[in-house]
Amino acid sequence: MSLIFIFVLSACALKCYECIPDLSGSCTETTKDCPSNTQCGSIRLTSYAGGTKADVKVKGCAAAEECVQASVNYGVIQNLITSKCCTSDLCNSQDAPEGSISSPNGKKCFYCDGTDCSKTLNCNGNEDHCISTTVTAGGQKATVKGCASKVICSSTQTAQIPGIGEAEISCCQGDLCNSGSSTTVSLLLFVTPLISLVLFS
Repeated sequence: MSLIFIFVLSACALKCYECIPDLSGSCTETTKDCPSNTQCGSIRLTSYAGGTKADVKVKGCAAAEECVQASVNYGVIQNLITSKCCTSDLCNSQDAPEGSISSPNGKKCFYCDGTDCSKTLNCNGNEDHCISTTVTAGGQKATVKGCASKVICSSTQTAQIPGIGEAEISCCQGDLCNSGSSTTVSLLLFVTPLISLVLFS
């Protein structure tokens, strides 16, 4: 009887490719036995800031809620998350497709340009919420505002960013609903780690 139980358990778990990039952006692909309630996934985070683009690719075991297409736009930086998930052994050999910036959808939110958080931003694609993210680091609070997809808002309200501190995320629906005071510290450097943490933790 126990032999049958072991066979059934092993039949339910997937073996997936795993590739978690280091600080240089490179990784060594390995294989991993995943929990029975997950899929194999390839997830890509593409960040656009000014004229530069950064691309981070991750592979591994993915929960259903991590298999998303989403974006968060802080005006000065926009992060696009794309994923490709599957349910057979080692099916995540290919990278997730690269995201592209969508057309404006008619929604507007406030964003921060330096210390001025009263600038208006046109939201794109599936960005249907306004977002405010506040990080406390070294006793100082820093805030960024912008547009976000629903999945970004529903993933977490509070997150820990290693080496930075606690981040508070608040979202709302309705044009320009994320109003508030200006900030004195730029949060640009915190944005990509925050989104990575929300989606890949």
